[in-house]
Amino acid sequence: MPSPCDPQHAPAGDVGAALMMIDSQLKAIYDDNTRPDAERQRLDRQFAASLGPGGLDDVLDGACTLIYLFMRWLRLAYEDHDKDVIEYVVPNLVASMRMMPKSVRPEVIPTMAGLLVAAGTGLSPSLWRRQFGEWRREELNSLEATAFLLAELINRITDDRDFATRMIAEALSSADGS
Repeated sequence: MPSPCDPQHAPAGDVGAALMMIDSQLKAIYDDNTRPDAERQRLDRQFAASLGPGGLDDVLDGACTLIYLFMRWLRLAYEDHDKDVIEYVVPNLVASMRMMPKSVRPEVIPTMAGLLVAAGTGLSPSLWRRQFGEWRREELNSLEATAFLLAELINRITDDRDFATRMIAEALSSADGS
């Protein structure tokens, strides 16, 4: 029986905008630029305001699509070594999130772990999350942090700081027929 959380039923969302946000965070970390930046915060607010009605939902769905694609890549990589992605990735990402109390509030970590497990088992994270109602404001930074941590893990595994971003960008380009 097909699952209502099957990815084929999920909106992809604005994967490009979500990827841009994650890539920006990765570059800041890699450049050791972790201090709050008033200009960047202003630009982030301006970008969020420009999305219009439904735009934020599209970026949220895009972030969930990224999580799904990153977990799919990780699942295939771990299966090549006869390892289970959930056993190896989820506990490490949860531990990382616990060390980020300013970005990831402790009460949303179970939701982010659920998103990872859903994606790791081939389900749509956005459809899995929708079962529990609308996104809450306190979950938004956590969702971005989850996608960021997955991208950074992929980059570390491949020893290539741009691998995760490039992989998605190439997939988007080939989907557009470019």
